[in-house]
Amino acid sequence: MTGKFEWFTDKAGKWRWHLLAGNGQIIATSQGYKSKQACMDGIESVRKNAPGAPVVENQPATMMANA
Repeated sequence: MTGKFEWFTDKAGKWRWHLLAGNGQIIATSQGYKSKQACMDGIESVRKNAPGAPVVENQPATMMANA
């Protein structure tokens, strides 16, 4: 099974999405959106922008200064 997006409304009535791995575990979650369309746009943004996204390490400045 491949990964999939699922969308839903939370207790506050905001729209959210989860990205599920093939085994059904949540591997990403969104912010709350005011509308379903904004939520769908968020999903599409991840689909469009993530395939070639680099993987980078983010270290606090203090850690880098000591390296």
